[in-house]
Amino acid sequence: MSETTSITPTRPYMVRALYQWIEDNALTPYLMVDATAKNVKIPTEHVQDGRIVLNIASRATGNMSMENDYIHFSARFGGVSQEIWVPLPAVMGIYAKENSQGMFFDPSEYENYNPEEDSVAASNKSTTTESKPKRDNKAGLKVLK
Repeated sequence: MSETTSITPTRPYMVRALYQWIEDNALTPYLMVDATAKNVKIPTEHVQDGRIVLNIASRATGNMSMENDYIHFSARFGGVSQEIWVPLPAVMGIYAKENSQGMFFDPSEYENYNPEEDSVAASNKSTTTESKPKRDNKAGLKVLK
């Protein structure tokens, strides 16, 4: 790994894993979000001290999508359906409502992360992979009798 390549943050992987663990144990997953972070789309009337805690249980959300760079879902607030967008750097923690087990994240994890570097490295890797010479002897199946 070169010095210019940044390592992918662990946060999206940990959020997905803990979400699954909480749901598998019939608990309620809560997501704590920095409401002041860039590109956060949440109901601002529920923000307290610059944070919002969202119930992200499958029974409370619709069309949940947890990607490496954002979490997106629809939820009802005061009976009104809203689209929620949470960039992963804005996720402060995920935990179970019932027992508070979960994880809170280092706020500085994304400080030196540059996703453009990863996409450039990935495209360079795929270019070098595609330029390998093809094998002449192709594998095949042989019928044995």
